[in-house]
Amino acid sequence: MAKLLYQGHGSLRLTARDGYVCYIDPYAGEGYDVPADLILVTHQHYDHNALDLPARKPSCIVWQNMDAHPDPTTYVTKIFGPLEVTATVACNQNHPVDECVGFLVKVDGLVLWFAGDTSHTDQMEHELADAHIDYAFLPGDGIFNMDVDEAARCANLLGAQHVTPIHLRPGKLYSRELALRFAKLASNALLLKPGQEIDL
Repeated sequence: MAKLLYQGHGSLRLTARDGYVCYIDPYAGEGYDVPADLILVTHQHYDHNALDLPARKPSCIVWQNMDAHPDPTTYVTKIFGPLEVTATVACNQNHPVDECVGFLVKVDGLVLWFAGDTSHTDQMEHELADAHIDYAFLPGDGIFNMDVDEAARCANLLGAQHVTPIHLRPGKLYSRELALRFAKLASNALLLKPGQEIDL
């Protein structure tokens, strides 16, 4: 069974059924001792690309926004071990569309979407709503990204089975207050605390 660890802020660790380990936007929290097969980076802000944190296997691959979105019209899909990773649109007034991505990840029969730093995009209402997402992870700080009210509206548009608010309080691992507000507004909310690991 695949597992997901929420490390805090925008950082997560995904472990596939076969033990393949992927870190997404390493920066916050703990749990970087398990050697990585893959590190995904949505953009180059310091709180998403602490590449020195995760332990790495000798064969570890680092795949960043510039690899996944090399030109204005291209969003790459690539296979890494048991993961199929597709870059998605991520942008807002603080995050230029040509410098940021999200990652749609298919693994072990599941579909996960790590939205990256973004606000509402048209892609959420169309391609992503049709992707049958099992778990989505949306930012909601209301400072650098959309607030939790907009994140909840996006969650309801996506129709994912579970949506977790992340990136809630810049400089902190988490905001319980904002997470609880999100849960009141999103019918599919799944709240995770930093350091919590779940079976997928």
